[in-house]
Amino acid sequence: MTPLRTRPLGRSGLVVTDLGLGAMDTPTSKDGAATLAAARAAGITFVDTAREYAGSEFLIGQHVREHGIGELVLSSKTFSHSINGAQRDVDRSVSTLGVEQVPLYQLHDISTDEAWREARDEDEGALAGLKIAQFRGLIGQIGVSSHNTALLPELITSGEFAAVMVEYSAFFPETAPLIELAAEHGVGIIVMRPLGGSGRTSAMRTAIAEGYEGPLTPAELLRYVLSNPNVSVAIPGARHPDRVEANVETASTYAPMTAAERAAIEAEAAALY
Repeated sequence: MTPLRTRPLGRSGLVVTDLGLGAMDTPTSKDGAATLAAARAAGITFVDTAREYAGSEFLIGQHVREHGIGELVLSSKTFSHSINGAQRDVDRSVSTLGVEQVPLYQLHDISTDEAWREARDEDEGALAGLKIAQFRGLIGQIGVSSHNTALLPELITSGEFAAVMVEYSAFFPETAPLIELAAEHGVGIIVMRPLGGSGRTSAMRTAIAEGYEGPLTPAELLRYVLSNPNVSVAIPGARHPDRVEANVETASTYAPMTAAERAAIEAEAAALY
């Protein structure tokens, strides 16, 4: 098997495979443990989770306790906006994941001005809590996820975050300039929903089952995202090993898309959903 390619996570010092695993839904499948094991066996080094992803940290912790941490770079998140809540979440993550340090810990879904104001409060905010956890050695780098394209420039240029998680796909190309902005500031980019998200992915798979033969396929969608050199890692979710294996096959063998190919798949995506 051709090895997966690696990319730096901005200026964080972390280097990860450009294909990661989004583990939010992995525990909801009876194949969850096998899916995680398949990702690890295929060489995936970046696994994303969160305190509120039911069973996800626990599943990863079971795997780590059985197989060791090795080269895995784990990322978790706090949904809390408070200094104490963020620290409690970090403590629980470290314990549940069975590690001494979580390499990347993110503020989850900072998508409104109010959420950002609360999280960055110098005395009471979650960002201050993560900085304390960082000082204690419980986390390595601090990141943030957001769905608000209007707020993202401020988050990217704030100087507070080593990495930012954004939505980006042929269905959602609007964040391309923000990804370029992040590269200019040395901020790593983690791409969520690289295959479009559950509704779009379902619509696409239905079209394929009905005979669609155009460029809009899971493999081409993943290729679209990985063709952007400013993306650090894409994290498609997976509940079954075969989905991981298909993604690995694409990520290990793809050739970057041309401008014409990007335009064609964006047009197909806009027409489908």
